[in-house]
Amino acid sequence: MSDPVIDQPLWSLPATRIAALVKSRALSARSVTEACLARVEAVNPAINAIVDYQPENSLAAADAVDAMVAAGRDPGILAGVPVTIKVNVDQEGHATTNGLKAQKDLIATSNNPVVESLLSQGAVSLGRTNTPAFSYRWFTNNLVHGHTYNPRNRALTPGGSSGGAGASVAAGLGAIGHGTDIAGSVRYPAYACGVHGLRPSLGRVAALNRSGADRTIGGQIMAVSGPLARSVGDLRLALQAMARPDACDPWWVPAPLVGPAVAKRAALCIAPDGMETAPELEAALREAAAKLRDAGWQVDELDALPPIREAVAVQLTLWMGDGYEALVAEAEAEGDPGAIAALGGQRAFVETLAPDSLPKALTTRVAIARAWQLFTEQYPVVLLPPCAELPFADNLDLKDEASYGRVWRAQMPMIGLPVTGLPSLTLTTGMTGDSVPVGIQIVAGKYREDVALEAAEAIEARGDPVQIATP
Repeated sequence: MSDPVIDQPLWSLPATRIAALVKSRALSARSVTEACLARVEAVNPAINAIVDYQPENSLAAADAVDAMVAAGRDPGILAGVPVTIKVNVDQEGHATTNGLKAQKDLIATSNNPVVESLLSQGAVSLGRTNTPAFSYRWFTNNLVHGHTYNPRNRALTPGGSSGGAGASVAAGLGAIGHGTDIAGSVRYPAYACGVHGLRPSLGRVAALNRSGADRTIGGQIMAVSGPLARSVGDLRLALQAMARPDACDPWWVPAPLVGPAVAKRAALCIAPDGMETAPELEAALREAAAKLRDAGWQVDELDALPPIREAVAVQLTLWMGDGYEALVAEAEAEGDPGAIAALGGQRAFVETLAPDSLPKALTTRVAIARAWQLFTEQYPVVLLPPCAELPFADNLDLKDEASYGRVWRAQMPMIGLPVTGLPSLTLTTGMTGDSVPVGIQIVAGKYREDVALEAAEAIEARGDPVQIATP
């Protein structure tokens, strides 16, 4: 669909531009939604990123936005912006499957606060995106929704657990994808699919699934919701919408979205905790550092950062050590090979845990979080690899025991950083000659997403814009 004021397909427009055009009445939300739905029909069958959508509801939501604009009312900062929602959060009238056959009929009767935040700001939901069973893996397939493929390279994982969100954003199925992240589930799909992904600080984005029980302590203190997008500006806009207060989430913190000015000082670490970083990622990090220096930042290369490897053990203890056998029983009842393998591969670790391992892990977590928080006082931005390797071959973790171990070792930055509670962002920086996405990771101080976004935008401005994938 075309419009006289638009120089590209409507489905490809960034969220910031869509919202501005819709609010100015230069463009209707319905026309954007129609174009996006047509894109879904044309592209989604090849990648299976969106696994539940109701076009009539999307069009009705778009019409509601247009009616508000026509009446002179402000529909919100995401006026008419097409978004996708991950299937592991409640969205009224949809099943909160979390990739499980056992939950295919678990229809939500209300919205998770993060969904309500997006929709209340004028976003139009295009559909719900796929996740691995229980949202356990960095690969996305399950027995209820099937396999999601990477639109940039079908041989690669689209990432996980927000693999459907990453694939949908990369393929132009919506400007913003909602994801969740406890061990890289926003950041890794963004990296693998060649887009950007932001894991906000713990407490920044309110969330609650009323369809299920409250999370155990590991999930409460490490899992967050965050956006995936093709531009840093769209990440900023999405975060602004997602950060709406909601009293149902006791972890939510009324921190300002923009804090006081900080020194433009960044730390660059190529191999944190001795990680064997791929040469392509080292090159991407050094190029990003050069771009930051060009933007007026001081960038110091360091050999070491506060603990990450130690944080991985804390993460696993708080997740796997809290009711491990019950988790295994649930996975076996579901019969999902990926979920069974994800848990089974950690049995040896779990068997080393003593009865006091959980409280000791919480104590260690405080020390790690403190070390990182103090470090970001000295270096407001940290540049480090998103992973030790380029995006994995699809289902590499199921190939054999050695491959499973390789995946988990490589993902140290994905698993460890959530223990700190700090915001972290994966920024795509291009592709290899073999059509493999490359990127970096940016960490900032507590509730200083604005600083991470500022650094990311400086790097983005000195590179090529993200191109939409054609599967």
